Amino acid sequence: MAEVGAVLVHGLWHGAWAWDGVRARLEAAGVPSAAVDLPLTSFEDDVAATVATLDRFGKPAVLVGHSYGGAVVTAAGEHPRVTRLLYLAAFALAEGESVGRALPDRDFPPTGLGDALRFSGDGQQVSVDPALAVGLFYADAPAVAAAAAVARLRPVHRSVFRGVPTTIAWRRKPSTYVVCADDRVVHPDLQRAMAERATDRREWPGGHSPILTRPAEVADLIAALAR
Repeated sequence: MAEVGAVLVHGLWHGAWAWDGVRARLEAAGVPSAAVDLPLTSFEDDVAATVATLDRFGKPAVLVGHSYGGAVVTAAGEHPRVTRLLYLAAFALAEGESVGRALPDRDFPPTGLGDALRFSGDGQQVSVDPALAVGLFYADAPAVAAAAAVARLRPVHRSVFRGVPTTIAWRRKPSTYVVCADDRVVHPDLQRAMAERATDRREWPGGHSPILTRPAEVADLIAALAR
């Protein structure tokens, strides 16, 4: 059994299920893991859920964030159990930044995400058009797997886009950032800019969701960081 495990934080519209393939491979490698099921009701609620998972985990952990999960691990990552941060196409935010306003002084090309957003009648819940979600999130995934993932997506509260971390863990903990070079959700240029904040940077080909499309590579990287 590995001495250091992994706590995994998913992105917007997803759930802990998104890590199932990664977790199966971590288990085979002897790396214990826990996947946070974010409530997605507010940024503060998501940070609290992650801190509670770290409290329960009971051992040192690599704290992994995918996409929006990067904002959450930035805020939760000063937890004493966290040995390292891993950002996967994720928001490594600095002071005053949010997912909706990352590196606001820089001009990055837009992605197709904005056109895919759908709002509830009161404007408070945000969903992704399922007809556009495959091309955005899972363009490089097998069709059956992509359709299954889209069927499990859920609305999120609009306020999560405005959540600002009160602590910036990557300033105090070592971190690794993986840029997804063909991402259609978080522009690769924005990822590269945020990756400059990390201790270690690397770039993979492929789209936004390596935890679903490349679970073996993700698990191998987590296992290496845990060791």
